[in-house]
Amino acid sequence: MPRIAIAGFQHETNTFSPLPTHLEHFEQADSWPGLTTGDDILSVFADINIPIGGFMKATKDWDLVPIIWASAEPGAPVSSSAFDTIAEKIVSGIANANSLDGVFLDLHGAMVTEDFEDGEGELLRRIRNVVGKDLPILVSLDFHANITPQLFELASAIVIFREYPHLDMAQTGARAADLLDMLIDRGKPFAKAFRQVPYLIPLSSQATQAAPIRFIYETIPTLINGSVCSADAACGFPPADIRDCGPSVLAYGTDQSATDAVADALLNRFLEIETQFEDNLVSATNAARMASSHKGSAPLVLADVQDNPGAGGSSDTTGLLRALVSAGCTKTAIGVFYDEAVALLATQTGVGTQINASLGGRHGDDRDPPYEAVFLVEAVSNGRFKCTGAMYRDCDVDLGPMTCLRIVDVNSDIRVIVSSKRFQCLDLAIFRHMGIEPTEQSVLGVKSTIHFMDDFHPIAEKIVLVEAKGSHPCRLGSVAYKSLRDDVRIVPA
Repeated sequence: MPRIAIAGFQHETNTFSPLPTHLEHFEQADSWPGLTTGDDILSVFADINIPIGGFMKATKDWDLVPIIWASAEPGAPVSSSAFDTIAEKIVSGIANANSLDGVFLDLHGAMVTEDFEDGEGELLRRIRNVVGKDLPILVSLDFHANITPQLFELASAIVIFREYPHLDMAQTGARAADLLDMLIDRGKPFAKAFRQVPYLIPLSSQATQAAPIRFIYETIPTLINGSVCSADAACGFPPADIRDCGPSVLAYGTDQSATDAVADALLNRFLEIETQFEDNLVSATNAARMASSHKGSAPLVLADVQDNPGAGGSSDTTGLLRALVSAGCTKTAIGVFYDEAVALLATQTGVGTQINASLGGRHGDDRDPPYEAVFLVEAVSNGRFKCTGAMYRDCDVDLGPMTCLRIVDVNSDIRVIVSSKRFQCLDLAIFRHMGIEPTEQSVLGVKSTIHFMDDFHPIAEKIVLVEAKGSHPCRLGSVAYKSLRDDVRIVPA
């Protein structure tokens, strides 16, 4: 019976984000559980669609040694104290777990700390210092990982999500278990290969249901054969101004030349599709015009892609909201605004009252001020509900006091959902929890980039990706990178 230590440490770091990341952000629960230790991991994550849950289900006969799992909402670099605190718990837990046959780490792959561009690589370095170079360490990474040579070298093998939206997180954990089982049985390291792609791809162009990225993930299964047991690609996380930002591919097998050939084939596939990327963003003004004239029987969904809290956005910019009001949009709902002060004011004054409030705009600059208006409080809640979409199904969400506000304006009919914690608007339950039936709206605004698509696409007449101000840049040509390596094209050719 293999004895395997398991742990998780997740953060997607946006170096342009104004939102700090401290230990308290890992400790608190939001859409995922808060910091969890020891045997609680075995019960808390058993049925959640994340890698550690899938790994545990696939290893029913193994002796698992759960250490710690922690995740924080994407934001600015992780503070040194937060990183050191959680990393030390992982390292000491592994060091004190006697007679291990391996380690599984549920990581993200795009963590930057105040001290290290490669948070995951530094964590692996510290673990290797106590377990040596030979103990198998299997790592699962997010689709948006910025994989560094250090992380690749220190991990025995890496598996990566293959879907965006990330519907296959638990499946990725199960693949990790299969690969670790092979590695233990093999008794020696895999042949492995790693290649970095020489251009960046904005998250708004990374949806795996659409061309050209779809072609990468259709290719991967065809490359796995008898001598190559695993191959994956990461599309990178562009809002990270670090040397190794960007897509990469990797492969593992029993034959080095065959493994190299697969990595080369995947890299060449990326090079082949580079010219196929298109600018798919619409200005907030034009999107609002489309919304005001929308007469379809199903909602027009407008994604505020650059204010996505799931990519480090503040989730409180007001550009799209202003455009919708100016265009006189009706039967319109938008979410989720992160504004604790307004959420608390509304819950305190109560349903049916009117409040004067300055909504959002708390983390931007003078070009994106708060939206000042009179709002009717239509609904309030404690912010606790259960997701129903495939990506987060059955996850218990806790966003603190929440409210649904209707803007008091004779020329428009717009409602806004406001929460006390940041949360990407990726699940229809968010609207239904606040008394809004999404299918009955003419226009839905979501602060998300791609993750909303799986749940919202079936009810939408059309989806539009909107370019409004936000700290998650999707038009990369305007980003002033300082640390990116010289051979990387910021905009695909």
